[in-house]
Amino acid sequence: MPTPDRTSLEAIVTAARDLLETEGLAGLTMQAVAQRVGVRAPSLYKRVQGRDQLVQLVAEATLEEVGVRLEQSADLGDLVDRFRAFGHERPAAFQLVMTPGPGVPTARPEFGAATSRPILRHAGALAGEDRALEAARTVTAWAAGFVSMELAGGFGLGGDVDAAWRFGAERIVAAVSTAA
Repeated sequence: MPTPDRTSLEAIVTAARDLLETEGLAGLTMQAVAQRVGVRAPSLYKRVQGRDQLVQLVAEATLEEVGVRLEQSADLGDLVDRFRAFGHERPAAFQLVMTPGPGVPTARPEFGAATSRPILRHAGALAGEDRALEAARTVTAWAAGFVSMELAGGFGLGGDVDAAWRFGAERIVAAVSTAA
């Protein structure tokens, strides 16, 4: 008689995402995830091939979450604010998908494409459909760079970082709007 399953892929990925935030990428191990879900590490291999696939699944789940948040945005300014909020709420997940580093497993391309739909829609509405991709890339690069610097403590000159964000967001939206 087969042994009953004691965990699900969803529970494994959720535990891995939580570990990523508390322990960082180095602390995201099969053993640590197994402990979180209450099974022995070998049991995880019924659902996940190994750590690389686990990291990939975490990246994909992260992009799905970001995509849901961005789909709810009213306009491009709201979208970048939601993007920033995600980075603050889940900094390790943000870094995993935006700046994974060499050798770190990444999400399959279709997950990035799905997450990109809202920004392409908003960017296209402002810059024109023929310039939507260029506008979306410009906005994404600015927002990801700003949030990455913010998370890394890169704004050491003082001042109000929130005011700098608002200034930049207003200017980048205006710049994309004039691209049409």
